[in-house]
Amino acid sequence: MKYLFFLFLIPLFAGAQNVTNQHLFDTIPFIPEHTPVRLKAFAAEPILLGRVIFLGNSITEMGDWKKVLNDTTVLNRGIGGDITFGVLKRLKDITDRQPAKVFILLGINDIGKDIPDAVIADNYLKIVKEIHLKSPQTKIFVESILPLNSTMPNFPQHYDKEEHVLAVNKLLKGNATVGNYTFIDIFHLFIDADGRLKSEFSYEGLHLKPAAYVIWTDYLKKQGYL
Repeated sequence: MKYLFFLFLIPLFAGAQNVTNQHLFDTIPFIPEHTPVRLKAFAAEPILLGRVIFLGNSITEMGDWKKVLNDTTVLNRGIGGDITFGVLKRLKDITDRQPAKVFILLGINDIGKDIPDAVIADNYLKIVKEIHLKSPQTKIFVESILPLNSTMPNFPQHYDKEEHVLAVNKLLKGNATVGNYTFIDIFHLFIDADGRLKSEFSYEGLHLKPAAYVIWTDYLKKQGYL
C-alpha cells in the first residue's frame, strides 16, 4: 500500500513546480504535510543506541529495510519529499540514538526545487559535521543520487535534470575526505545503456520497486558496508 501512496503523491510533486522559483531557491520540502506525520512516528519510537539508520527522502522511506536486510533493528528515517534543509532540522532524532552507521541518500528533491548543486553538497557537509559532532562513533555513508528515466510514463517533469544528478554526485564524491565520510556509488547499479534508470526497477523513472532494494543492499553487503 505504501508504494501506491507515493505513486498517488506524484501529481503533488509536479504541482509544486509552480512555486520552485518564487525565491532564490525554495527550501520547503515537497509534501510538507507528510513531514510532521513521520516526525511524530519517529518520536514515538524508543531511543535504542547503536542501530543502523537509513536517512533520506521517499526513496529511503519506501525501502522495507527490516525485511530486505532481515534485521528488525534497522531504522528507516526517510521522509517523502524531504530535502537537505529538512534533514538538517531533524538531526537530533538521529544523533540522540548514537547510531553505529548512517546511510544517507538525499538531493533529488533539492534538484527538483532548483537548489544549486554547490548548496546541496554544502548541506551534506553540514549534516555529516553535525552527526560527527554529536555522535562521533557513528560511521557515515553518503550514497550517490540515483539515475533518472524521464522517458517513462508519469515521470514528474521538474525532476528532468539529469546533469545536476551527475554534478552533485561528483561533488559528494569529492567532499568525502574533508567530510570524513564514505562515499558509495550506487548510481551504477541501476543505469541502463542509455544512461537512464533501468525501467524494470522503477515505477515512473524516479522511485524504486522492491527488487531494486535487494540489489542495493546486496551491494552494500558485498562491499563490506553492512
